[in-house]
Amino acid sequence: MKVIEKVAEMQEWALERKRRGRRLGFVPTMGYLHAGHLTILCWAREDRDKEFDRLVVGVFIDPFQFSSAEEYRSYPRDIRWDKEVALGAGADVFFVPSAEELYPEGFTTLISVGGFEHVTEVKRHPERLRGALTTTAKLLNIVQPDCLYLGLKNAYQVVAIRRMIRDLNFPVKVKVHPVVRDEDGLAVSARNFLLSEEEREAAKVLYRSLQAAEQAIQKGEREVATLQELMANTIKEEPLARFDYVEILQWPTLQPVERLKAGRYLLTVSAYFGPAHLTDHSLVEIEVE
Repeated sequence: MKVIEKVAEMQEWALERKRRGRRLGFVPTMGYLHAGHLTILCWAREDRDKEFDRLVVGVFIDPFQFSSAEEYRSYPRDIRWDKEVALGAGADVFFVPSAEELYPEGFTTLISVGGFEHVTEVKRHPERLRGALTTTAKLLNIVQPDCLYLGLKNAYQVVAIRRMIRDLNFPVKVKVHPVVRDEDGLAVSARNFLLSEEEREAAKVLYRSLQAAEQAIQKGEREVATLQELMANTIKEEPLARFDYVEILQWPTLQPVERLKAGRYLLTVSAYFGPAHLTDHSLVEIEVE
């Protein structure tokens, strides 16, 4: 496995493979690779020789995704471990640029996608979506992948990235893996490593709140306000949870809705547990009634 830290070297490697007729697969991450990343890497590996010939794994801790410099500094890091995981998963290249390398002094260009102003996370932190889009666009231009592999952990960002790729005509196929969960239902996340044993146990309430809403939908509940209240109250019953928000939106348009009908919907719950801000999603589908 080749390790690359410089943008120019990564771009040169990618373009040379493209000249040889090779197809590239790309799995971008924020590092501290865990079971969720490994699941996506193994899933992508199954596409070798079908979607791509060479696999690139990227690790870039995007400073745009943090509310403060302290939060950015406290994000867990272990590049040596990440390299081992990428190698074990069959990566051909491990691309690990620094923030200074990807965003050099004087960088002023940001990408924005319209239509997300009503999404709670975007209303609160529009810079995170602009950062995710800009970073993804830069990585696509650098790595030149034929197939991009993402996880649904940040669902609204996945929708926005797909829209950006469509609108700006990036020649790349996007494949999205469902949320990866531990056996107890907690969505796998690098931020879970910031939790104490008690906080981690408490964080399972996020999945329980999603399950409560799904069960209510199966029993016929269609009022969004009622479902959101159910999710919120479930979270608030957990003493160690500091409630943030819940949301139900149409999928994949992410448009708000007051009452569910036939179609697919994204359920989102969010809360703080100790130092960690955790968000979880669930996709539900309602058949024609």
